[in-house]
Amino acid sequence: MFLRDAVIKRIYEYVDDDTSLTDICLRSNLTPSTIFDFVNGKTKYCKLITIKKLCNGLGLKLKEFFDTPYFDEDDNIY
Repeated sequence: MFLRDAVIKRIYEYVDDDTSLTDICLRSNLTPSTIFDFVNGKTKYCKLITIKKLCNGLGLKLKEFFDTPYFDEDDNIY
């Protein structure tokens, strides 16, 4: 899995019946288009500051966001 795919997968782990991706963006002080453009492929890269803002909105630390096995894969470079 590529890094981009791992980040998208991790973002969607926080989306459920009660919390939409738009809700997460708004709680994170991000415009929804920032994240939707990334997850839909319009934007190729997601800045670390954007992930940090998402973490703030979700009440996570950066290390918690990245603490999942699919960030440890050897082919996880792009």
